[in-house]
Amino acid sequence: MLNIGVLISGGGTNLQSIIDGTDSGEIEGIVKVVISNKEDAYGLERARNNNIEAIYESNEDNIIEILKDRDIDVVVLAGYLKIISPKFINEYRNKMINIHPSLIPAFCGKGFYGKKVHQGVIDYGVKFTGATVHFVDEGTDTGPIIMQDIVAVKVDDDAKTLAKRVLKVEHRILKESLSLFCENKLKVEGRRVLINE
Repeated sequence: MLNIGVLISGGGTNLQSIIDGTDSGEIEGIVKVVISNKEDAYGLERARNNNIEAIYESNEDNIIEILKDRDIDVVVLAGYLKIISPKFINEYRNKMINIHPSLIPAFCGKGFYGKKVHQGVIDYGVKFTGATVHFVDEGTDTGPIIMQDIVAVKVDDDAKTLAKRVLKVEHRILKESLSLFCENKLKVEGRRVLINE
């Protein structure tokens, strides 16, 4: 069983999907700590409701120490709206996973977060969007891709309706990706992530 640390900034619905996955046995790991850079993030309450240590901390050096003290094997950014420093990335290279609500490399990078992603998709007029789970590297949404899945964009979609359907895909592929990581089935070769079934 691997020790999982989750970083959040908001409500923590992806955090809840991870908790559900560990509780059901889909993910062979345990969420040891949830850290938020926002003191009022509902995700902290969500963690406490599941008897998981919940910490408000915005200083990155302190976050690294917290994770090390708890022997964290993998860090999941689940709606963590803060750029990660190279120091932090080096501490957890290929052991830090992010979820993004589009098909990277489209509608990602600087400025593309939250509802801005879905509004960008609608404004551009693409027919499909989706979600991407990737390892974190020094760029914004540029790390090796673990898993993606698509969502059709409907004619009458707005950012809210589209976000709701994409979120369902996010929850599923984040759980699947984390499960593969915990089972040691992911191998990074350059930009490619190979899955050993």
